[in-house]
Amino acid sequence: MVAIDDIIARLGGPDAAARLTGVGLEAIRKWRQARAVPSKHWQAVIAATGLTLADLAQETPVEMTDGPPPGATAVLVLNDGSVFWGRGFGAPSAGRVGEVCFNTGMTGYQETLTDPSYAGQLITFTFPHIGNVGTTPEDSEATNVAALGLIVKQDVTEPSNWRATSTLDAWLRARDVPGIAGIDTRALTLRIRDGGPPHGVLCYPADERFDVAGLLAQARAWPGLEGMDLARQVSCTQSYVWSEGTWAWPDRHVSAEPRHHVVAVDYGAKRNILRCLVAAGCRVTVVPATASADEILRHAPDGVFLSNGPGDPAATAEYAVPAIQGVLDKGVPLFGICLGHQLLALALGGRTYKLAQGHRGANQPVKDLTTGKVEITAQNHGFAVDETSLPEGVRVTHRSLFDGSNEGIACDGRPAFSVQYHPEASPGPADSHHLFHRFVALMQSPS
Repeated sequence: MVAIDDIIARLGGPDAAARLTGVGLEAIRKWRQARAVPSKHWQAVIAATGLTLADLAQETPVEMTDGPPPGATAVLVLNDGSVFWGRGFGAPSAGRVGEVCFNTGMTGYQETLTDPSYAGQLITFTFPHIGNVGTTPEDSEATNVAALGLIVKQDVTEPSNWRATSTLDAWLRARDVPGIAGIDTRALTLRIRDGGPPHGVLCYPADERFDVAGLLAQARAWPGLEGMDLARQVSCTQSYVWSEGTWAWPDRHVSAEPRHHVVAVDYGAKRNILRCLVAAGCRVTVVPATASADEILRHAPDGVFLSNGPGDPAATAEYAVPAIQGVLDKGVPLFGICLGHQLLALALGGRTYKLAQGHRGANQPVKDLTTGKVEITAQNHGFAVDETSLPEGVRVTHRSLFDGSNEGIACDGRPAFSVQYHPEASPGPADSHHLFHRFVALMQSPS
């Protein structure tokens, strides 16, 4: 392997390397810190320098051990051979395999764990104190936990919160979800940041017997999220009506007189999205992800909402895009969030791609290109819309201030718009709640 400083020198120095690969100088600094070029840039570097793949590939030794260190009852094994020993909590498991991601939120771990968009993923929490406020039924965003497991630094403690009805440990055990504590989450987060989300296996065996080589084989055999349609797995299976509004301290929900009927297509909808629609004056009917245009329109909606959800939008598009196109053709106002945003873009003729790291947390700055305002948003997505693929008549309305990726679109001449982030938050800031009222205003406008 050629040293990273030599590679940068062959590219013409840091400024030339940044221009060639389309990144900033901060990214080049991170290359030096990691002593490696991220694999997504290898093709450009090879073309510019004449180096080979062998010159760039970083050999990562498989960190095998004879057995767990003293006190370790769980292990996280990554597909690059990294082994992280820790202390298990929650439900024992012989192994949960998926994509390892990180979330930077400082609050709302229960809402995060029950967000259906985390299906197929193991969540690393960068905030060290997870579990300190316990759990309560009011804070769940779905009936089931879609995340495969959680990775934390500190041991889970007894809760200190008047709303808590259960400890996090007991809550996880009741839902068959494993966790691992005692992990150097800072080191793991840096790996994800610099190399992208790895595939990994979280193992917390009841018999405390570990087959690390077998776990590594599982991690390396897992195909990844690209091409996976997970929305079908987390969606409801039949239609239902939602009537609960947003929660207001200390013990009531806020609703408005329903003036419009909205059909929400459930690709993995969070409950607080439905609550926000009700609070904005909507009567909400939820339909399964696989609902056709005819099945959606049969409810005679004033507007259609496309929800968040997990997996590869290109895979879900197989059945979702024809339905969305049918709604667009009827001129029914449409609003999409997260996966719904990506599916709207696909229905309009655009493309999506997998992000290098993904955006997951409650502190993501987004610029509204129409107003010039910046909103701090909650986000959870690993795919994004390719702005260069959007056809004429589709405007880019929002953009991430972290990496410049697309965060919103709107149609010229059609009552349809969408955003990549989560205006309902839960957890997160309320800067973007106004988008639900924008959707209501769209339904009030003459067709």
